[in-house]
Amino acid sequence: MSHATAEQLADRARALLRELESRTEPLKPRDRLQIPAQDMPAQDPAVRRSNLQEVALGYTAEQARVEALRCLQCKNAPCVAGCPVAIDIPGFAAAIAAGDFDRAIAVIQRNSILPAICGRVCPQETQCQAPCTVGKSLKSVDRAVQIGRLERFAADWKRARGEPETPAVKPPTGKKVAVIGSGPASITVAADVRREGHEVTMFEAFHKPGGVLLYGIPEFRLPKEIVRREIATLEAMGVKVVTNFVVGRTRSLTDLKTKDGFDAIFIGTGAGLPKFMNIEGENLVGVFSANEYLTRANLMRAYDKGKAHTPIYAARRVAVLGGGNVAMDAARMAVRLGAETVHIVYRRTEKEMPARVEEVAHAREEGVQFHLLQNAKRIIGDDYGRVRAIECLRYELGEPDASGRRRPVEIAGSEFVMDVDTVIVAIGNDSNPLIKQTTPALQTTKWGNIIVDETGKTSLDGVYAGGDIVLGAATVILAMGEGRRAAAAINAQLRGAPSA
Repeated sequence: MSHATAEQLADRARALLRELESRTEPLKPRDRLQIPAQDMPAQDPAVRRSNLQEVALGYTAEQARVEALRCLQCKNAPCVAGCPVAIDIPGFAAAIAAGDFDRAIAVIQRNSILPAICGRVCPQETQCQAPCTVGKSLKSVDRAVQIGRLERFAADWKRARGEPETPAVKPPTGKKVAVIGSGPASITVAADVRREGHEVTMFEAFHKPGGVLLYGIPEFRLPKEIVRREIATLEAMGVKVVTNFVVGRTRSLTDLKTKDGFDAIFIGTGAGLPKFMNIEGENLVGVFSANEYLTRANLMRAYDKGKAHTPIYAARRVAVLGGGNVAMDAARMAVRLGAETVHIVYRRTEKEMPARVEEVAHAREEGVQFHLLQNAKRIIGDDYGRVRAIECLRYELGEPDASGRRRPVEIAGSEFVMDVDTVIVAIGNDSNPLIKQTTPALQTTKWGNIIVDETGKTSLDGVYAGGDIVLGAATVILAMGEGRRAAAAINAQLRGAPSA
C-alpha cells in the first residue's frame, strides 16, 4: 500500500497525464503497459483509527484517466467474462480515458444499478481484474487495470453532480411482485421488475432497508448515504418499501400469494444466521457473532455514544476468529470503538485468507495484530462468567481440502493462552431457516440454501430466489447477477412468455 498523500498522488497523475497527452502518436499496447497503476488515496492510518469516515478517498479525474489509459481495449475482453453482470468494461474505460465521464457511467448502468457500491466492496481482484490482460502481461493481478476504482470514480462523479436520474418505468401492467429482503439481489430485482411496469413491494425485516449493505459493511468501507440514495431511487420509481416485516412471522410466503394477491415473489433474504465454532465457552459474556457486533455498530450506530442508545460491550482486548472480509470489518470496527489491542486469529496462512488484500493491508495499517496458523480451542471465563482469555492451538498446512486451500492440521501439544476480554466469531453464516420452516414445500439443500433452476425459480410456482440465500455467503456483484437473472424470469412469466 502506498503511503504518499492524496495531494502527492494527484500531482503525479496530473504530470503523467500531461506527458501522455503531449505525445503525437497514439498509445500502443507496450506504451500502455508502461503506465504505472494508480494507487488509491486513503486516510492516514493514525487518523482513521478514531473516525468512521471512508478510508479510501477515491481517484481524482486525472488519476482515473491515467488508470483508464492502461486498458488495452482487448477484442476478446476477458474482464467482461469475469464480471457477474457482464459490464462493458473496455467501453467505460475508454470513455473515462477520453474524459467523457457521463458516457462512462451510462455504459456501466446498462448492466449495473449499484456501481458506487460495487466499486467499493466487490472483490474485483478475483473477478474482472483476475483475467485482465494487463495484469497477466505484468505477471501480477495487483498491476491489472484497477476496474473497481474506475467504476467507483464514474459513479461518484455522477452522484456529486446531483441526484441520479430515476430510471424510466413502463405503463402499469396490473401485476404485483413481492420482493423479500432489501440487499443487493433484492434491489436489482425490484428495479428490473418495476421498470417493466409491475407493482413492486419490498419487505424488510429490519427497521431500515439496505440489507447487508447497511448492517454488515461498516461506514468506513461503504458510506450509508450511498445505500440510502439507492433505496430512494427505488422509491422514486414507485417501489413500495415496507420495514419491520418478517416473512414467516408477520406474514407467511403462502399468504403473500393466496391472500395478498402477489403474482410473483422473489426471496432475497441473504445468509444472516451466524455460524459458531461449538467450542467450550462460547456462551460466556463477551462472545459475539460478527453479525451482532457489526449490526449494533452499523445499523444501530452504537459507535455514536453521545446520541445512540444502543449498548455495545466495552472491549479492551479483542480476538476476532476468522480471516474473511467480515472478520476484517469486525476487527477494524473494534479499533474504532476504542479497543486497546485487536487480534485476528486465523488457522491458515495469509495466502489462504479469503479477505481482500486491500482490507488486510488496511487492518494491518490500523494496528490489528495477525496470528496465523492458530485457532481457538476454548474460551476461558472468569468467576463472573465473562471472557478473560482464549486457549489456542498452533497449526500447520496439509493437503488441499474441498475448497482448494491447504487443510490446516493441529500441532499436538501446541496449546497456549491469549489474554482477551472479547471474542468475535467471524467464520461465516448459514441461511435463516424461518421461511423454510413456515413453507415446507420450498426445497432447500441440507445447509438451508434455497434450490433454484437456471432462471432462479424455486420449487414453488411463481416464487424465485437469489443472492446469498441461494449461493451461501457470496459477493454483492454475484448477488446482483442472481437478481438480474431472476428478474428476467419474473418479467417473462408475467408477460406470459416462457421463462427459460
